[in-house]
Amino acid sequence: MPRTRRLPERAAFWLVAATLALLVSASSAPSPVFPVYQQEWGLSATTVTVVFAVYAGTLLLALLTVGSLSDHLGRRTVVLAGLAGVLVALAGFLLAGSAAWLIAARALQGVGTGAAIGALGAWLLDLGGARTTLAQTLNGAAPPVGLMVGGLGAGLLVQYAPAPARLVYAVLAVLLVACAVLLLAAPETSPRTPGVRASLAPSVRVPAATRPVLVALAPALTGSWALGGLFLGLGPSVAATVLGRTDHLVGGLVVASLTGTGALVGVLTRNLPARRVALAGSAAFLVGPALLVVALQSASTPLFFTASVVSGLGFGAAFQGGLRAVVATAPAAERAGVLSAVYVMCYLAFGVPSVVGGLLTPHVGLRAVAEGYAVLVALLGATALLLAARAARRAPATAVPVPR
Repeated sequence: MPRTRRLPERAAFWLVAATLALLVSASSAPSPVFPVYQQEWGLSATTVTVVFAVYAGTLLLALLTVGSLSDHLGRRTVVLAGLAGVLVALAGFLLAGSAAWLIAARALQGVGTGAAIGALGAWLLDLGGARTTLAQTLNGAAPPVGLMVGGLGAGLLVQYAPAPARLVYAVLAVLLVACAVLLLAAPETSPRTPGVRASLAPSVRVPAATRPVLVALAPALTGSWALGGLFLGLGPSVAATVLGRTDHLVGGLVVASLTGTGALVGVLTRNLPARRVALAGSAAFLVGPALLVVALQSASTPLFFTASVVSGLGFGAAFQGGLRAVVATAPAAERAGVLSAVYVMCYLAFGVPSVVGGLLTPHVGLRAVAEGYAVLVALLGATALLLAARAARRAPATAVPVPR
């Protein structure tokens, strides 16, 4: 590529961060649209659960197979291929007229997102250079920001714009095409290296230096995305069914209150010790879900949103603190693989409980499922705190400082 077309590294850095946020926005955008599909096509809650499960399953498969591919083929190649898959998926949503279309589109979206998300995160760290803290902060903040923008933006378009089941996908497609074109001029930071075929074998590759930190922070990381699955997967339906709030914008606000708070927390705590931030977030797992249970028992909308904001404090602190601590231990040549391993863990926590909850809802009711989900998140928070307390008791006085 001619040098005159090359983006400056600073501009490329912010472009990659914006693309990462936009990619995650596309994944959360269908949430406020699902009630429209149910109304127009008569879809059951089980069918919606299948659509969600297909996305989570294909995304995890992509993370396990091509998650570290950009460490061998280069960041740009893998990111552009992933974005192409997401664009085809958005076209499928635009043409959708049945559940089969939705399932196919969500499957493609899962593959494209799984291929691109780790590569984008690694590219962001590569371009960060001396701005390591900023790069790590944006890696943690971009997904919550994306979830917020996707959920709230889709809610606004569904409620107030024409073509509620289609316009949001057209807007996302235009923005992703613009990002893809600009990324053609972004500098490549990962040279081609041997091992492409071996990297495609389904596995999670975590360097030895990273494993202890990842294991220690696993409850915090999984708890944060389990919270995300609770509010993104069930939040809009809870607002409509349990609280009687049928405005589509309310579903978007449920998502935004959690993820927006989480993104803000990540920015405000970026200079604090990463593991302490993650543990503070784990403590919030005990408070937010408890408030949620009380809100559901009393059918209180203000308390429900209070629970969402408090849960957002935990979501942002636990995920972003945990991610910063883990990434700080990853060698540059293995960043995409480490980030993919983190996202495998997080998306399992995000998807599996939501799918199980969707299958149980027809039998035990939505409120009971949401309350059980809240208990699960609280248990993960308690586990994270107990592991940290045990590690503190065992650590010798001369322990090596943990990554910040």
